[in-house]
Amino acid sequence: MSITDKTYKKLAIQVSLNGLSFCVFDTLSGKPVVLHNIHFDSFQRSAKIEDLFASVFREHPELSHKYDEIEILHSNNLSTFVPTALFDEEFLGSYLQYNTKVFETDFFTFDALDKYEMNNVYIPYVNMNNFFIDQYGSFEYKHANSVLVSKLLDLSKNNEERKMFVHVSESHFEIIVVQNQKLHLFNSFEYKTPEDFIYYILFTAEQLQLNPENFKLELLGAIVETDAFYQIAYKYIRNISLFNVSDFTNNFTEKENREHFILLHS
Repeated sequence: MSITDKTYKKLAIQVSLNGLSFCVFDTLSGKPVVLHNIHFDSFQRSAKIEDLFASVFREHPELSHKYDEIEILHSNNLSTFVPTALFDEEFLGSYLQYNTKVFETDFFTFDALDKYEMNNVYIPYVNMNNFFIDQYGSFEYKHANSVLVSKLLDLSKNNEERKMFVHVSESHFEIIVVQNQKLHLFNSFEYKTPEDFIYYILFTAEQLQLNPENFKLELLGAIVETDAFYQIAYKYIRNISLFNVSDFTNNFTEKENREHFILLHS
């Protein structure tokens, strides 16, 4: 691409079965300038995902603009991290069979996190990728958890204290435990009730011998202090807080920065 063709803008789209969110970045400043979140309600979910996406494109013309870079983030709980030393690209499906139901027809891929000597093996939404091929021709794609874990590991540099992060989505949440750029645990859990939520957190803490009176828990994603999920965690864990986004320099609210942490750091 010649310099006269460059737009100096990047588009990142995070997709899930519940909807999509997208962000436009100014690549000269590195800052996000546009952020939108589109949720598919239960009535709409009976429609084909391609039709729902096409409707979003009609309603948001920014998605059809020209960009220097386009990145698609797949957000689901069909992923797992594998140390490079134990990784074999020929057996991707075998890494996922222990924590999710896999089929012979599934398409498996992985993101290499070379800095941390591990790979994120996952099942992307193939039909969504096909839709974006029709729209853009070419683009990069990765799993949302690759961004999440990499960023949290970056932020843990020189901190020898083990810390637990919980990233909340609509139907599942991820628990990540890090210590000075080492990943101690990553797991994803489906949940419906606040009791489900706290059970998995306390169970994980017990397995890692983390005392609820001592370890630090930070929550990010789609959660606020008034949520029943936050309140029940606050009841059982002494050192709990929402993830601090005060250092993020953009025009979005604290809630938006916390909820769209992955997208804004893609």
